[in-house]
Amino acid sequence: MRNRSARRRGRRLCALAALPAALTGVFVAGCVATPHYTPDRSYYVSPDGDDDNDGRSPDRAWRSLKRADGRDFEPGDRLLLRGGARFEGSLMLSAGEAGRADEPVVVGSYGGGRATIVAHDTPGISVHNTAGVEIRDLAIVGGHGAYTGQGGVHVYNDRPDGRKLRHVSIVGVEVSGFRNGIEIGSVSWLTGFRDVLIKDSVLRDNKDIGLLTYAPQALADGTPGYAHEDVVVSGVRAHHNAGDPRAHNRHTGNGIILGSVRGGRIQGSSAHDNGSRASAEAHEGPVGIWSYDSTGLLMEHNRSYRNHTGSGVDGGGFGLDSNVSDSTLQYNLAFGNDGPGFHAYTSKDNDAHHGNVFRFNISSNDGRKRPETGGIDVHGRSINRLQVYNNTVVMTDTVRPGPVVRLLAGARDVTFRNNLLVTDGSLLVMTDAAFPAGRVLWQGNDYYATSGRPTVRWAGMTYSGLAEWRSATGQEMTDGRKTGFEADPCFRGGKTPVVEKAGDATLLVPGCDPVAEKGLDLRSLFGTDTGGQDYFGEALGTTMPIGAAVRERDGSSRADGPAS
Repeated sequence: MRNRSARRRGRRLCALAALPAALTGVFVAGCVATPHYTPDRSYYVSPDGDDDNDGRSPDRAWRSLKRADGRDFEPGDRLLLRGGARFEGSLMLSAGEAGRADEPVVVGSYGGGRATIVAHDTPGISVHNTAGVEIRDLAIVGGHGAYTGQGGVHVYNDRPDGRKLRHVSIVGVEVSGFRNGIEIGSVSWLTGFRDVLIKDSVLRDNKDIGLLTYAPQALADGTPGYAHEDVVVSGVRAHHNAGDPRAHNRHTGNGIILGSVRGGRIQGSSAHDNGSRASAEAHEGPVGIWSYDSTGLLMEHNRSYRNHTGSGVDGGGFGLDSNVSDSTLQYNLAFGNDGPGFHAYTSKDNDAHHGNVFRFNISSNDGRKRPETGGIDVHGRSINRLQVYNNTVVMTDTVRPGPVVRLLAGARDVTFRNNLLVTDGSLLVMTDAAFPAGRVLWQGNDYYATSGRPTVRWAGMTYSGLAEWRSATGQEMTDGRKTGFEADPCFRGGKTPVVEKAGDATLLVPGCDPVAEKGLDLRSLFGTDTGGQDYFGEALGTTMPIGAAVRERDGSSRADGPAS
């Protein structure tokens, strides 16, 4: 592991053997392989062990992490800590150890339950300039000093040869008490990791972030370059990562962040109750689940709720931030966040934020602290080719009035189609610019205000009702015909149901005819592949709904979907 003089290498024995002809009739010579036998190379650590043992069985276990950390681990080795036991110290796998994706080094537990690693002033487990590593079934707890400056699981590549290292798997861990729960980083976008899996893990009560991948931006002008490839986050729960009230120069209190990733997924995961202690003076705020400097991401079947911000920025559920391209957010649920349920944002004056999609998502009662952001918020210097379709967004009374959707300058070729927008106030849409239809296009949406006529605030002008807005701006027209509705969708849960837990999403299933299956046919009109199902997994059929769910049918039963 750390500070080794040399890596131990296995030795192969060559033998020259002659078997009696009477037994075999053959003469055998040379090195003979045994293809179906792999010697067990497991090493054990137990509080009842002895560091003078060889560690090769539970009965001959080592006693301390320090002893285990003194060994070089080769491809195929396993280091197993006794389940239910508590070990002080840390472990490091470094260059010259592990290194083969097909024969990973495994660090985990044996016996019943998880072993616990308690690390003081260091990461719990470090992987430095190597891969072919799997970390399983462990609790990793930050002790003295870890909360201020360490990652619970710290994976980092600063090799000078610019190689991306293959296969890091972190499954079934619980990490708490560190600055970041799991952090996977690189000194440059040229290096990094590929084939990364973080699965079925809990990242809680850390300071800045539950899970983070990162690397420096490729070039100052935003030219793409990505350190990490094929990153999968599945079944991860990131919660109560509180933030740092003294960190005024950065965002703290985030759930899950993917940065510098080409080709990644976040699925069946959740982020909640993060950011409660984030700085009130920070110019950047936390978000539940988000990405930056990445391309080709899919975020689906996730939940992000009751996330907070200490200042007047961010605090949202989901976000695609600066330099994110060709990525999709679908079948996600956001509710009760301080900021917007979903945001697209860039601070960069380039064209790197493009080709993204928000579809079949639900936002309920987001913008609790920052109602001016709405349930969906699109703003920044340059947002290009963003498609927002078939989402359901419901806003009820907040600390002050706010829109359901906010759109600020910088949008180009942005479309809003087949969305269901509902408020118990009156303001549905707010923009700071008079976007021409060639830059921002609204078609086939339903605008429903329970208190009366819906209003649109468009570059300082206020329009009462869909017809007035359409006449003044040319919005809600498709091939020369009028589109859009001001209809009550007849939600299962009443006029403006409030989602307070994941199962409440079924309250937002529409149940009557005025807008049922009257969405625009996005495939035939615009060549859009809509994915074939709604938020709940119901088949779309031959007609499109308005909003994230098809109309409730007699005898139908809706589950909330697989998100955790």
